[in-house]
Amino acid sequence: MSTSEKLPPVICLMGPTASGKTALAMELYDALPCEIISVDSALVYRGMDIGTAKPTAAEQAQYPHRLIDIRDPSESYSAAEFCSDALAEIAEIRSRGRIPLLVGGTMMYFKSLVEGISKLPEANSDVRQQIEAEAKARGWDAMHQELASFDPESAERIHPNDPQRLTRAIEVYRIAGNTLSQLIAVKGEALSGDVLQLAITPSERKTLHERIALRFEQMIAQGFEQEVKALKARGDLHPDLPSIRCVGYRQMWQYLDGECDLDEMVFRGICATRQLAKRQLTWLRSWSGVNWLTMEDKDNLQRVLSLVDNFKN
Repeated sequence: MSTSEKLPPVICLMGPTASGKTALAMELYDALPCEIISVDSALVYRGMDIGTAKPTAAEQAQYPHRLIDIRDPSESYSAAEFCSDALAEIAEIRSRGRIPLLVGGTMMYFKSLVEGISKLPEANSDVRQQIEAEAKARGWDAMHQELASFDPESAERIHPNDPQRLTRAIEVYRIAGNTLSQLIAVKGEALSGDVLQLAITPSERKTLHERIALRFEQMIAQGFEQEVKALKARGDLHPDLPSIRCVGYRQMWQYLDGECDLDEMVFRGICATRQLAKRQLTWLRSWSGVNWLTMEDKDNLQRVLSLVDNFKN
């Protein structure tokens, strides 16, 4: 594509879990010259397929998704890393005159991509081990109080029972000498050109709750327990990892540890998924420039195609 040509638009298809984003994305893939980029912090992990409702191998063969299966469950993946990876994928897709179609429910990733995200220092294993050792000796409440002493803004946002984010905030300060709040205030590279933001949501929350419950029960039937057993059997994974903290995995892990029975695990898993959907909807309600779609509407595909056509005029 020559430099004088207008860049194809980027389509951002957002929505709560179980709202039908993937199905609509596949319809758009069939109707437009587009390529799909996953915007999901759980789908990045290999071997976590059933509990994340990852597109099947057959679906991925027909509808390839970028940024799926790019991390081992023992590894972390930050919003900054996502932005770097996604911007590279978007540029490559646009260079061939095709439309990047970003699909998912990780709102922090979308926000970071649309608004830009600051460059933070890379994780340092030595510093992290030191923080974790201190936390083991003093407790996470004490570590949270330490964070509050030099970065009260981050301490306000981060719960004392969130060791992953707490560790990161303290780590950033110890490495960079600046607080996390100071660094994230400096925006980095963001999406350029035309961006079509779409949000697919239910007309009634009850409908979404029913779909969440049905999908969780389907995951159990598809072998979700066996999937998590295989992860536990590795021996190098634990409940504080971002991968195992994913909705559904944490509850199944607790069940396999004997903390609850099967029925209680299913109840907890469905409740946690509902809470996730509620948080996603809260993010979306405050979003500007969103075109709203109703998940029960049969005309969503045509509505989106009309909106894409507007960018050509």
